[in-house]
Amino acid sequence: MADVAVMAGTTKPTVYKWIDRFEEGGLAGLDSRPSTGRPRSVSGEVRARILALTKVPPPAETGLTHWSSYEMARYLRRCEGISVSHNFVSMLWREHGLQPHRQGTFKVSRDPDFATKVADIVGLYLDPPAGAVVLSFDEKTQVQALDRTQPLLPISFGKTEKRTHDYIRHGTTNLFAALDVLTGTVIGRCFDRRRTTEFVMFLNHVLRAYPKDKEIHVVMDNLSTHNNEDVDAWLAKHPNVTFHFTPKGASWINQIETWFGIITRQAIRRGSFASLAQLIKRISDYVMHWNEDAKPFKWVAQLVRSLRRLLFLTATSGSWCRTTPSKDHFIIRH
Repeated sequence: MADVAVMAGTTKPTVYKWIDRFEEGGLAGLDSRPSTGRPRSVSGEVRARILALTKVPPPAETGLTHWSSYEMARYLRRCEGISVSHNFVSMLWREHGLQPHRQGTFKVSRDPDFATKVADIVGLYLDPPAGAVVLSFDEKTQVQALDRTQPLLPISFGKTEKRTHDYIRHGTTNLFAALDVLTGTVIGRCFDRRRTTEFVMFLNHVLRAYPKDKEIHVVMDNLSTHNNEDVDAWLAKHPNVTFHFTPKGASWINQIETWFGIITRQAIRRGSFASLAQLIKRISDYVMHWNEDAKPFKWVAQLVRSLRRLLFLTATSGSWCRTTPSKDHFIIRH
């Protein structure tokens, strides 16, 4: 019963109470008894008013950019004659999943071929050609080798790991990476610069991992270093390779971006590197560690909900957008 209580967000006595009610009266017995709890002290109208105010910016005369629970309770008391505590406002926000203190970002894609490109790339992810390899490629540029001025203070009971706010820079590197969409494995290599020369070198490095006649599809952004005469000449020599460009302003559809976020959190951001060579070795070690137990990213139901919302946005405003961190949008999970 403890597991059920945790899943339901309640206590074990409550679980036992509802089991007893079900045994006595079945499903009908669950709704037949009046509530014995304390009646609501705040009316539904007041609750609705608080929720409505939360979804709009505070009045200009307040000078506020967003609500806090204290400011909401204060405004209600002074301007609308409603007396509720800031604790009640916080509880009501939690019940309805409202977080006024947080702010996400969004990107509007104005690519006229957005729908075509999305359908092409999503089709590769969900239903790739039989026997083909689908690679998600991009560069993580200007990765800094930062060395903290003093040693880290280790984690302890009741204390988090601590680091100094100041640091010394030991240079930067550019991480080129290709994620195999079907297996989850990653091929990564660091370069001093990010030019067409390095791009072609990395492609040759990646192709060595597959048979020469293997059909390969590469998802990438339409950067000038990825789409020029030199690259066209390289593609002419490798007819088994096909490029698929993401829409402008929609890098979120490229799965390698998710992996870049993971390696940043797990291996780079909290690291302290005494040299650029240490940073490059850390990245190489992490790629090997990742590939030991690599799994493909899994598409979840939010994809369908996201595309429906995108279609709605297109019909109403002619624009496509990507909002983070809303759960209603395109999400990839590992």
